[in-house]
Amino acid sequence: MKTRPKFYTGTGDDGTTGLLGEGRVEKYDTRMEALGTLDELSAVLGLARSLVNSDDLNKRIIALQKKLYELMAEVAASQENAERFHRITADEVNALEEAIDQISKEVETPDGFIVPGANPGSAAIALARTVTRRAERRVAELLDEGKIANREILRYLNRLSSFFFVLELHLTQIAQQKPTMAREDK
Repeated sequence: MKTRPKFYTGTGDDGTTGLLGEGRVEKYDTRMEALGTLDELSAVLGLARSLVNSDDLNKRIIALQKKLYELMAEVAASQENAERFHRITADEVNALEEAIDQISKEVETPDGFIVPGANPGSAAIALARTVTRRAERRVAELLDEGKIANREILRYLNRLSSFFFVLELHLTQIAQQKPTMAREDK
C-alpha cells in the first residue's frame, strides 16, 4: 500500500520558511512577500482562465502561469543556488512585447482611465494586472536589497502588467462592450 504524503511539515511553525537552497527567512521577509504576491497572481490567473471563454486565451494564460512558477523558483532561490533555476531573460520580455503589440493592433486605445468590470473575464484580468503591479514593487525592493540580481524579472513583470491591460481591453471589445471611463466626459 502506498504511503500518503502529509500536506504539512510544521517547519514553519516558528515563523520562518525555507529558501530553495540553504537558509530560512522570516515569513514576512521581502522575498516571501514577493513570492506570496506571485503565487496570488497565479491564482488570479486561474480565476481568469475559468471566466474567459476562449481556448486560445486559456492556453496563453496557462503558459503565463507556468512561466510564473519558473520566476518564483528564481526569486525563491538562495544566492548560491540561483544559477540552478531558470532565469528570466530579455528574450522572454521581448516575447511579451510582441504579444502586446499583436493584441494592441486589435483594440482601441482609451482616452483616459478605465473602470474595470465590463465582464467577468476582463475584470479578472484587471485584477491580475493590479496584483502584477504589486509583485513588480516587491521585486524592485528585492533588487534594491540585493536579494536577487536578475533585473529582467522586473522588466518581465512590467511588461506583464501592460499585457494584462491590453488583454482587458481585448476581452471587453470581443464581448462587444465599451470600457467604462473613469471620467464620463472622455
